[in-house]
Amino acid sequence: MKVNFFGAAGTVTGSMHLVEAAGKRILLDCGMIQGGAAEEARNAEPFPFDLNSIDAVVVSHAHIDHTGRLPLLVARGYRGPIHAQQATADLLEVMLLDSASLQESDAKRSNRKRTRGEPEAEPLYTREDVQKTLAQVRPLPYHERRQLLPGVEVNLRDAGHILGSAIVELFADGRTLVFSGDLGPKGTPILRDPETPPAANLVLMESTYGDRNHRDRADTVRELGGILDDAWNGKGNVLIPAFAVGRTQELLYWFARYWNEWSLSRWRIFIDSPMAAKVVAIYDRHHELFDEDALAMWKGTPNPFRLPNLRTTESIDESMAINQIRNGAIVIAGNGMASGGRIVHHLRHNIGRREAHIVFVGYQAEGTLGRRLVNGAQWVRMFGEDYRVNAQCHTVGGLSAHTDQSGLLEWYGGITGHPPVALVHGEDIAREALAGELHERFGVTAELARPGAVREV
Repeated sequence: MKVNFFGAAGTVTGSMHLVEAAGKRILLDCGMIQGGAAEEARNAEPFPFDLNSIDAVVVSHAHIDHTGRLPLLVARGYRGPIHAQQATADLLEVMLLDSASLQESDAKRSNRKRTRGEPEAEPLYTREDVQKTLAQVRPLPYHERRQLLPGVEVNLRDAGHILGSAIVELFADGRTLVFSGDLGPKGTPILRDPETPPAANLVLMESTYGDRNHRDRADTVRELGGILDDAWNGKGNVLIPAFAVGRTQELLYWFARYWNEWSLSRWRIFIDSPMAAKVVAIYDRHHELFDEDALAMWKGTPNPFRLPNLRTTESIDESMAINQIRNGAIVIAGNGMASGGRIVHHLRHNIGRREAHIVFVGYQAEGTLGRRLVNGAQWVRMFGEDYRVNAQCHTVGGLSAHTDQSGLLEWYGGITGHPPVALVHGEDIAREALAGELHERFGVTAELARPGAVREV
């Protein structure tokens, strides 16, 4: 068995690793590269392997940085199965159709602006490509070891990152490969804690926050309540960039939990996302994946997804109308790194206002507008114009869907024998810090995976 590293090897997006075992080739994830224009342009490049040689695809979870190039894979000729946990399989339809719509819209916008002689822009893939992709998806349950291909077996464990997120165990050639996918922190609302596989010959481990620990979740929740109070008293709006799956649901959970303490009935709360209602419906179909606290909360009042002053906006006109509100609005909109989507329009209308608050609740990748804002940029460019940043920016790291350095070390420490490790899905500063801790605590020398590198298992 051997692993070829192609994506999220020195970055946190574009997850893609190719496993060769038992004479078969299995692709782990096929994610979108996210960031600035230069990074995202790489998505259209040829895949670094022969498409006809791939026998199966296994995806760890539905986030676009792990699944966003699946329709491109299919459009270019892949006809094999795409395996995913059952809830992930449901979420893929929503996520990939939304991604295709964005690709098509971006191409149309570019073509309206192109000058004579410039080639016509083509979307990376279309909604028709997504429908073909969905026909190849094969749902898998947790905790049921199955034959993936002759000589290759697979088992999925709960990763606690988003609904349906999975740790992938591959068994072949008498060896076991563990791919962590993205690991969630312990105690995350709604989801169960990440599980630890018993053993492995090699672990591909994410390292997004390998260089830091999150603030205590209770302190983080208090901080969020304080931000809302300050914004209300200052007569401003609160903008929260958040992806439609994961952080959005957790935010609604906390709003329901602290409904009275935070006086949330005085606010107008908007989920500005065409995807949101569909995602909520999928969560409602998968209560079997909730933890005990979440199950109790869903039976209480108010229900997190049915807050009395919550409005889910779908049309562009509804989204634009939000920007007429000068104060008293909480707007949760995608995308979570503010590198596109409806949140950018809301930022354009609020970023110059000192009374406005922008709250970042997830990782901000290099090259994104979100990263520039959390790094303290005084000016940012949106839609070809420069805007002064007067709004108050907050980083609420304790709500991250990724576990921190301590959580990663605890998870790895539970694997018998402390097997070899290759660190993926992290920038180098985070990977180097985590590698140092792994060596000091467990005596293992962790490899920092690089694109094009090959590792024997």
